Amino acid sequence: MSTTHSHPKEAHACCHATPEVKRAPTAVHDHSSHQPHAQHGAIAGWRGAARITLHCLTGCAIGEWIGLTIGLLFDLETAPRIALAVVLAYLSGFALTLYPLMRSGMAFRQAFKIVWVGEAVSIAAMEVMMNLVDYHLGGMRRGMSLLHTQYWVAFGAAAVAGYLAAWPVNYCLLKSSVKKPCH
Repeated sequence: MSTTHSHPKEAHACCHATPEVKRAPTAVHDHSSHQPHAQHGAIAGWRGAARITLHCLTGCAIGEWIGLTIGLLFDLETAPRIALAVVLAYLSGFALTLYPLMRSGMAFRQAFKIVWVGEAVSIAAMEVMMNLVDYHLGGMRRGMSLLHTQYWVAFGAAAVAGYLAAWPVNYCLLKSSVKKPCH
């Protein structure tokens, strides 16, 4: 059965966007023959939110780890170390989402507009929990070494906690259509 309907280009402005979709202000699609859009239905709900949260965690964990590592290497106080980790988590999280959009031919401004709210909220939930857990497990303690088991245990636990904090946030963002299921 073929489903055909019109919708604004932003509804499909995700990492699966094609140049044809981006040029037309509205587009008519036959979803039975367009594979990327058929995937959208399969990614809905908690399962879709889980997949998007894993993508989010990847970007956040990269920036978080780089920030914490720089903080440890330069023996920064805890607050500047956390600030550096959060800034780099946002940068890497946004980059990981913006890159495929821009690679598909979308302008930076349009891509940023699409991912801004969904990513900002999701990353915020993840970062708050990751930093709380990492701090309370001693992974951010001054003088900690990257070779110390406690650093890695705290970082691993923080990643799991961050994932669990952002998963329901992403579910709500998907359900309310604030975030697009295209990671």
